[in-house]
Amino acid sequence: MKKKVLLMGASGSGKTSMRSLIFSNNPASLTARLGATIDVEQNHVRFLGDLILNLWDCGGQDAFMDSYLTTQRSTIFQHVGVMIYVFDIESQGMNKDLEYYRDCLEGLKQYSPEAAVFLLVHKMDLAREPKNVVFEKKKRELEEASGEGAVTVFGTSIYDESLYKAWSSIVHTLIPNASVLSRHLTTFAAACSATEVVLFERTTFLVIATSSPVTPPSLPGATAEQTDLDRHELNPTRYERTSELVKAFKHSCSRVREEFHSLEMELYDFTAVLDEMTRNTYVLVIVHDPTIETAALKLNIRMARRKFEELQGDSLLS
Repeated sequence: MKKKVLLMGASGSGKTSMRSLIFSNNPASLTARLGATIDVEQNHVRFLGDLILNLWDCGGQDAFMDSYLTTQRSTIFQHVGVMIYVFDIESQGMNKDLEYYRDCLEGLKQYSPEAAVFLLVHKMDLAREPKNVVFEKKKRELEEASGEGAVTVFGTSIYDESLYKAWSSIVHTLIPNASVLSRHLTTFAAACSATEVVLFERTTFLVIATSSPVTPPSLPGATAEQTDLDRHELNPTRYERTSELVKAFKHSCSRVREEFHSLEMELYDFTAVLDEMTRNTYVLVIVHDPTIETAALKLNIRMARRKFEELQGDSLLS
């Protein structure tokens, strides 16, 4: 199954750098070496085994953009599943950016009216005012420019977890019946007495699905204060932070010619196990019950593997 992903934006907005970071496992420190994209670079990225992302990275120079919107219009905008348009937060030519963006929306409306549209306000690390103020202002501007069309806007940077949050959301829209995986992750979490279970794609470490929140049962003899602590608040950026940190750790392993397989953490307030779930995924299991051993969690993961291989195949074929 192929899904066409259109990556567009002005030259120098950071499209190729983010693609390199997400799909080629290059660290942010090496993206400065990348050259400008000439015309269209197509990459077929195998994602979840049988799902192939046909990623079209479109060069943003004026001559190329004009060509996409005229002579190449049908080729560029046909059969698009998702269009990602990248705006540089420091752009000096915002009016021209918006003009090209609106023209791209017209191309989508003509050839791929069902395509999802994601807008990335990129290089947020360069924002000179408070980031949330800058982002909200830019978000309103982009939503107004989008007219009646539904768009999703993210603020991103290659230097923090925000890029993983945006791309996880983007990829999630391309996975058929991802909700089925989420339901079974919730069942799996209950079987493990886990606080949360998260499924990651193996290569990119983008989030595929998560379990629904489960309130952990109170331990026998627990005080009211301890019971209240059980209802912990989870960090809202935990998924993308995990993606970012594990990718960095995998890169460190490759530098010393070691291969990453799994990770176990036993801290004073929680236990985490990250292990292979299927040929194309990793699973992260978080528990706050100190009586649960990591060996039990790994055994449960091993027993669930066949079921999740079947679910993943069913999800992609349906």
